[in-house]
Amino acid sequence: MDPRLCVICRSSKYLCGLAYCPIVVKSITKKIVVPKDMVGSSPPSIFVGRYGYPKVSVYPSAPPVVDDTSIYEDPKTWLNMDLNTFLSLRLSLVRGGESFRVTDANNPQRFLHDVQTLSISSGPSEIEMEFAKEPRKVVLDETLPPIGPSAPIREFKLGTLSAPQRIVERVYEDKDLKSKDAVITLYSNKVEVNVISRLLSVGVLGVKRKLVPTRRSITAVDKLVSDSLIEELKHFESIDKIEVYVRRHMKNLFIGILIPGNWAFEWGEAWFPGSTWNQFGHGEVALELDYEGYRGRRTYPKIGGCYYASRLGVAESLRLRKRQAMVILWREIYPGFNLPVGVWFVRENIREMFKQKPEVFDTLDQALRRVKGELKVNLQEWLKISYVVKLFRSRLF
Repeated sequence: MDPRLCVICRSSKYLCGLAYCPIVVKSITKKIVVPKDMVGSSPPSIFVGRYGYPKVSVYPSAPPVVDDTSIYEDPKTWLNMDLNTFLSLRLSLVRGGESFRVTDANNPQRFLHDVQTLSISSGPSEIEMEFAKEPRKVVLDETLPPIGPSAPIREFKLGTLSAPQRIVERVYEDKDLKSKDAVITLYSNKVEVNVISRLLSVGVLGVKRKLVPTRRSITAVDKLVSDSLIEELKHFESIDKIEVYVRRHMKNLFIGILIPGNWAFEWGEAWFPGSTWNQFGHGEVALELDYEGYRGRRTYPKIGGCYYASRLGVAESLRLRKRQAMVILWREIYPGFNLPVGVWFVRENIREMFKQKPEVFDTLDQALRRVKGELKVNLQEWLKISYVVKLFRSRLF
């Protein structure tokens, strides 16, 4: 790359072709210098690691700011940020951790009890952390949103707490309510899925309460909630026309095609060379797809947590309309989008896409001709692996 581009661009035009400015990100990570004793407002934010399971590390986190920090844990707001601002925000969350057995959630000692108390807060709460050493190492992961440096915690103190929502407090206190039922109860009472996954991860839901690695809790909540919604959808009438939705965002293309019929679903991803999970593709696009029929699926999708995040987005839209459909969701990820940001990015983009007014077609061929002009991958390559297209066409003969 011509280094003169950076002088011309100054992180404003992304002339290098990336979706973010690597100079800005490098500068952000270098500037994260945290004293061993820190006071900040936790949004609240808590991270539960997965290494060493069934012994895991629990990290309450906060930026070194005493203010309204709600935005640090608000995926709906993140979607409207440029990537530099989002990364700056998330990487400034500093974590202090201690290890526990996952079963310790049922009878927590003081530190874990305080973290659980923080987790049910409805908004920013002041915390004080004393670290055993200087916090280091940020987290970038395909499922999790980015999060800043960590260190073993020596001392943890709660300050002023935001009162929990009544429904959260009720579910927290109900130790006869199964975790699955707790998740659905919270969602039905308009608690956001990112909040529910936090509660599940710190072990404040269910009968036999356990710590759940954050990575798993995010996917578990997306799956449990969308499972519940899909069972509702199956009692609704089908849509009556083929609908096409298109959304472009940060070097990503999202395509949605809804077809009249009983529930079926597929999620496909095309990773171009130079994108996050195809850095060394040597010119080849990595194309993968997972699917389910009316009875769902029994195995975990190889495509990962994005499958359930996208499924939740479309299931919410159909449930709002009281309709069911055969669903095609395709995503193309282009060169320059090469930083893992978490499955929230898929969930929120799918939600936004289905807020649009669709283009309506009488035949699937008409709909496919429409999306062909949007796709960079040859349409025939998508059709070769599409489960829903094959399923729909098999009904016609």
